[in-house]
Amino acid sequence: MELLQIGYLHSVVAAAGCSLGAPFPDRGIDWTVNHESTQHALDPEASIKISLKSTSTVAPNPSGDHFSFRVENDHLLKLEASPVLIPRILVVMLVPTSWDDWIDVGTDNLTINHCCYWVNLAGEQHTLAASGKTTVHIPTANVFDAAALCGIMQRVGSGVRA
Repeated sequence: MELLQIGYLHSVVAAAGCSLGAPFPDRGIDWTVNHESTQHALDPEASIKISLKSTSTVAPNPSGDHFSFRVENDHLLKLEASPVLIPRILVVMLVPTSWDDWIDVGTDNLTINHCCYWVNLAGEQHTLAASGKTTVHIPTANVFDAAALCGIMQRVGSGVRA
């Protein structure tokens, strides 16, 4: 699942005209995305940090305005931290349970089935679950695609919350 999601992330970042880097060690943040533009108000290079997660326990194409996803408490505290210099978002991929359903390949296309959703949890204060994992709500309107990433980078470059 992790490799499928990394391929998805690389595709979205490339289509949005951004660059991508992986911190080492990752300490819970898997990737940093950068976008350069003279239109960014604060800095010509806007950056965000991404935490990638994936699950096959939530069915692809969820109905309703959100789906629930459990995040480890210590990781959730990092994602909720505010203020931060570089905004952090959680990107969750809903993956079909069968590997056969992950991709479709044709002579003129490669299709990754289903998608990722994103949420910015900065400033939220969830009540941490005693089990060590707390449920957060991921909006189904927040599909993580090139248009969404461009919007996020534009807002960050303007000094606004991702």
